[in-house]
This record gives sequence, structure tokens and C-alpha cells, in this order.
Amino acid sequence: MQLKENLHYVGVNDRTKELFESLWPLPQGISYNSYLMVNERIALVDTVDVNFFEEFLYRIRQAIGYRPIDYLIINHMEPDHSGSINLIRKYYPDITLVGNVQTFRMVDGYYGTGGNRLQVSDGDTLSLGDKALTFHLIPMVHWPETMVTFSPTDGILFSGDAFGCFGALNGGVMDTAIDTVSYWDEMVRYYSNIVGKYGPQVQKALQKLAPLEIKMICSTHGPVWTTDIPRVISLYDRLSRYEGDEGLVICYGSMYGNTLRMAECIAEAASEAGVRTIRMHDASRTHHSYIIADIFRHRGLIIGAPTYNGELFPPMETLLSELVSRNIRHRLFGCFGSYTWAGQAVKQIVDLTQLCQWDNLMSPVEMKQGDLVSVEEACRALGREMAHRLME
Repeated sequence: MQLKENLHYVGVNDRTKELFESLWPLPQGISYNSYLMVNERIALVDTVDVNFFEEFLYRIRQAIGYRPIDYLIINHMEPDHSGSINLIRKYYPDITLVGNVQTFRMVDGYYGTGGNRLQVSDGDTLSLGDKALTFHLIPMVHWPETMVTFSPTDGILFSGDAFGCFGALNGGVMDTAIDTVSYWDEMVRYYSNIVGKYGPQVQKALQKLAPLEIKMICSTHGPVWTTDIPRVISLYDRLSRYEGDEGLVICYGSMYGNTLRMAECIAEAASEAGVRTIRMHDASRTHHSYIIADIFRHRGLIIGAPTYNGELFPPMETLLSELVSRNIRHRLFGCFGSYTWAGQAVKQIVDLTQLCQWDNLMSPVEMKQGDLVSVEEACRALGREMAHRLME
């Protein structure tokens, strides 16, 4: 598929994988994007998951026939993008692998691949003829070897996993040719769960790339961005600063419905006090990737769970460990919980979330057994206080 003169899309769609990285649901599938820059010399930018190599090779030959490929540029070494390196070398034995020092350490570790290599550093240039490519290292977005490749004459940024999203491509590739509505939520979920831990590194990358005159973003997952570039970059900027909007996420666990009753009471009070965007999530039933995405979106967060066997309710303990590992900052936070004979849930929620340095609104609300009457006003006070702080 030709995107513009001298630029071909040769990526593939995966519509069968249920969990990306064996973790994240893929209800709309996912694409593995690869690109060919065709000039006096030809550069292939990233490969695809090895399970799709036959289709990948077919697409390459559709674009360039049996011309040799001079360079394979490796922006990112995750196997969904590097998995076809050894097979590409079998079909193109004279190809030169292009990467940085960290790239080649991983190439050796994953594939033990010999052959021609060109090691590049930050700011280096590779000539393809009358066009050139420059390389910019953006480590820990989201692996240490990550870099992006830029074509100055065309304004094309090959961004690796940066600016990617879940979702297969349904016919078209460029944002000007497809309905992109479904990809925006999936970009937030992709960023939150995969890249979200590395907000400071993303900020450094955005600052490094800011001087480039980018006219097209070719990431390794999702659409090719052109007219929507400002929105894409703005989204990454806001998420990496952990700047949520005034919405509220109430996440709860409930075995017999009593903790849920507290959550409903809190939500009603927050709504009555003026919060329009309230997202309710059951940690036992909603996949945590969707919960984490909403927490990245919204500034308010209230978490509640029951005590289970003298410990925190297990699904909530898992979710909290996932939140802590992502270093989410700048959240208004409240918590609540319930117990029958020995209350531990609230204490453990507080202990786990102290690492996040969130702004605690008020003392936690804790209910014994099913006595909602005794804590109803405290629940409503928590909802009202959250609304007040969100809208101040």
C-alpha cells in the first residue's frame, strides 16, 4: 500500500490474538506496522510478528518486486516488531541491520544474528540517495534501546511504539482515509498500560522531537497520523504529565454487595455536587487495562474494597500494585471499605497508595458488616468533598 511517493506500508493485521503481551485484551485486534522507504537504496523500517512473515514478505514484494533491500532499521526490539529479523536475512542476505548499541545487544540475545551491521548514535544520518534518514534515541519509551527514525525531506517520523494504539486497520491506513473514532480510546488504553510508567521519559522524548517538522507519524501499531498529529502529540503530552480532567473514577470490589452500596452512595453524592463524568468499575469484573486507562484520564480516584481472610480483597490488591508500578501522580484520592470481624482493607489500601503520593481528601470510610446507615453520611461527605476539590 503506497502512502506517498517512495513510501510503502507493508504491515499486517492480527485479528486472532486475544491478549497483547498475554495481558491486554484486543477486542478490535492489532496491527504490526512496517514501512519501506524506496530511494536509490531501500530501507525497511521494523519488521512484524514472525507468525505473519509469509504475508509480510508478500506485501514487500508487492511494493518492490525482487529488488534487494539495503537496510533494515530497527527502532524497537520487542518481538512483535523484531521477530522476523532472521527470516528477512534469509531472503535478503546482504541487508544491513541498523540500530544503536543497545539494539545490537538485544539482537544478539534474541536472535544471535550475524551479518552486516551499522551502529548509529543519537543524531546520526543515513543517506538513501537524494533522501536521508536521521536517528534520535528515546530510551525507555518504553524499552532502553528505543529510537525513532526521521526523514527530514518528507517530514516522516517512524516512531516505533510511540504514538501507537490497539486496533487492527480495517482497509485503510492513513487517518485521512479511515474513521479514527475507535482508535482514540485504544490509544489511551495502550499508552496507560504499556508506556504509562515512563512519563518523565516520554516528556524528554517529546522535547527532543519538538524541533522536527513532522508531517506524518508512522508508528508500529495503529493508523498513520497526518492531519491528527497535533491531537496525537497533545494526548501523549497530557498523559505523560499525568494531567487528568475533572472526572471521577470509583473503583470497588464487593463480595456480597455491601461495599458496592457504599460506592453507589459516594457516586450519588458526587453527582449531586456537580461531577458529570463518573466512571464506576468493579475490579473483579472489568479488565484492569480499562480501569487503568480511566484513571490516567481522570483526576479524581476513589477506591473501596472489603477485607478478605484478614487481607485486602485480592482483585483490588492486584489493581493497586499495577497502579503503583505505573507511577501515576497528581490524583485526588479517597478510599472506603467494609469488613465483618477484622477490618484490614482500608489500612492496606492506604499503605499501598502512600507510594503514589496522592492528595488524600479525608479520613477513609469503613463500614462494619452491612450497616450502611452508620456510614452513609460519611460516604456522602466523601463524594461531596471530591466534587468540591475537582471543581475548585
